[in-house]
Amino acid sequence: MAKTCAITKKGSIVGGGYSNRTRATKFNPTGKSRKYLNLQKKRIFVPELNKSVIVTISTQGLRTLKKNGAYATLKKAGLLKA
Repeated sequence: MAKTCAITKKGSIVGGGYSNRTRATKFNPTGKSRKYLNLQKKRIFVPELNKSVIVTISTQGLRTLKKNGAYATLKKAGLLKA
């Protein structure tokens, strides 16, 4: 299972770097770290199909799902075969 959101298609990013103070004084490397999404495994009921679907979704994706509705959002993401 990939660590990406099923709806927003977002994945992890590499973070870390330098503060402006470090840049101004001397070269002092900082480590890079990978920042992951807040992924949740959710069972979502789709009333139009009268069945549940289990998806791995980020919290931002959950907000999108709540705003646009389960059926429309999952169909646009290509998670429904109907």
